[in-house]
Amino acid sequence: MARTLLVIDSVSDWSPYYPSEQVITFEAYLATEKEDSEHRVRIINLCSSYSYLSDGYYCSLLAEARGHHVIPSVKALNDIEKKSLYQLQLEDLSQTLERVFKGQNKNDQIKVLSFFGTTQDPAFQDLARVLFERFSCPIIEVTLGYVQQWEIIDLKAVSHRDLDDANETLFAMALDKFSKKVWRKGRARKTARYDLAILVNPSEALPPSNRGALKKFISIGREMGVEIELITQQHYGRLPEFDALFIRETTAIDNHTYRFAKKAEAEGLVVIDDPTSILRCTNKVYLADLFRTHKVPSPKTWILHKGNSEHLDQLESKAGFPVVVKIPDGSFSKGIVKVNNRQELDVKVAELFQKSALLLAQEFLYTDFDWRIGVFNNKALYACRYYMVKNHWQIYRHGEKRTDSGHFETMPTFEAPKLVLDAALKASQAIGNGLYGVDVKEKDGKGYVIEVNDNPNIDRGIEDKYLGDELYRQIMAEFLRRMENSSKGV
Repeated sequence: MARTLLVIDSVSDWSPYYPSEQVITFEAYLATEKEDSEHRVRIINLCSSYSYLSDGYYCSLLAEARGHHVIPSVKALNDIEKKSLYQLQLEDLSQTLERVFKGQNKNDQIKVLSFFGTTQDPAFQDLARVLFERFSCPIIEVTLGYVQQWEIIDLKAVSHRDLDDANETLFAMALDKFSKKVWRKGRARKTARYDLAILVNPSEALPPSNRGALKKFISIGREMGVEIELITQQHYGRLPEFDALFIRETTAIDNHTYRFAKKAEAEGLVVIDDPTSILRCTNKVYLADLFRTHKVPSPKTWILHKGNSEHLDQLESKAGFPVVVKIPDGSFSKGIVKVNNRQELDVKVAELFQKSALLLAQEFLYTDFDWRIGVFNNKALYACRYYMVKNHWQIYRHGEKRTDSGHFETMPTFEAPKLVLDAALKASQAIGNGLYGVDVKEKDGKGYVIEVNDNPNIDRGIEDKYLGDELYRQIMAEFLRRMENSSKGV
C-alpha cells in the first residue's frame, strides 16, 4: 500500500487543519534517508514557494530523485513558471472556453482558483480538471480574459498559506477528496498492502465488465490484500495514489483510456491494458502485418488504400465474394461489413473510407461461433464459444434502438481444441504479456486468429461460468505478483 506524505515549510503552516502524522516539514523530508521499501511513497508538495531553487522546487526535485511520486512534478513547475511553455499546452482549449463564456461580457477579466482539479463554480469544472491533468499543482489560479477570443492570460501556482478562510475550507475539502488517506481523524489504517484503481465508464452501453464482475474483482482483491477503488475519467489526477491501474472500459488511442494508460505507466504503476498493447490491438492493420510477420494463422487479408481503385480490382480477383471489410479500429462488430458483389463493395468502401485512410479486407470464413480465449501473461485463463446472432453472420447485431448478441458457452481451457489454443497463444505472445481476448475461428481442422482484443470481456455469468471466483482470483494474483515485483524494483 502506498504511503502519502504532505510536505510543508513549517509546522505552523498546518495550524488551520487537522493534525496528521502524514504531514511533515521540508526539513524533515530532507533528512529522510530511506523509506520502507514495502511502501510506495507519494508526496504532495505544499511548500509556500515553487520558484526555481526554492524549498518547494527542491522538494519536488528530491522526490523524483528518490523515486517518489510527487505533485507537482518538476516538469509542471518549470512549465507553469514560463508563459511561453504553458501556453503551448493551452492552444486546444478555445472551444472549452467558448462554452464557458457564452454570453459573458467581453470586457470582464475573471480569476478562478482550482484546488486539485476542482473549483467552486461548476461552469469552470471541466477547465479546472483539464488544467490539473496538464499542470498537477495543488492550487492553481487562472486568469481569463478576452483578446480576440476568450483565453487564459495568466496561470500560476498558489500557496495554501495565501488563502482566506473560505478558500481554506475549499482547499481542505478538495484535498480530502483527492487523497482520502490524509484527513479524517481516527480513521483505522487499512490492512491492504496495495491499492488498485479500476477505470470504468458507468454510462458505457457495452462495457468489458458488468457490475457483477466489478464487485467480484473488488471483494476478491480485498481478500488478497489489494484495496480496489472504481475511478472514472474525472480522476486522472489521482493516478499517483495507486499501485496499479486496471482499465475496464473500452479502450481507444484517441480517447482518455490511452492517456490513463500512458500516465499510469509513466508513474510506475502496474497497468492493464498497457499502452503498447492498446496501440497494437486497437488497429487491425497493425495486427494483420504482425500476424504475417510472426506466422500467426489468420484469414487471408488485404489492405485497401483510399483513392486506389486498383486495390478493389485486386481484391475482387483474389478474394472473390463474399468478403469482409473492416475499419482498423472498430470494436464489438462495429465498422465491419460483409459485401456480396462489386457494387456493394464500391458503396461500402466509399462509406468506410470517410472514417479511415486504410481499410482491411478479409476472406469470409463462416462459422456458427467464434472461439474467445482469454489470456493473461501468456497463460490461457478461459475459453468461450460466442455464437452468431440468429440469421446473422456476427456475434453482435447493432440496430437503431438495440444491440443483439448470440448465446455463449464457457468451458475449461483443456476442452478447447489444441489448434485453437495454440493459435491464440501464438497471437498473444506477439503482442505482449498483458490480458487479451483472442478471437479464433475453427474451420476445416484449422484455427484462424481474427483479432486480439487488449480489453477482453470479463462478465459475471459469462466468462466466469466455469471457473467462477477462481477467474477473478487468478487475475488478481497476477496483479499482485507484478505489484510486488514493482515494489522491489524488479
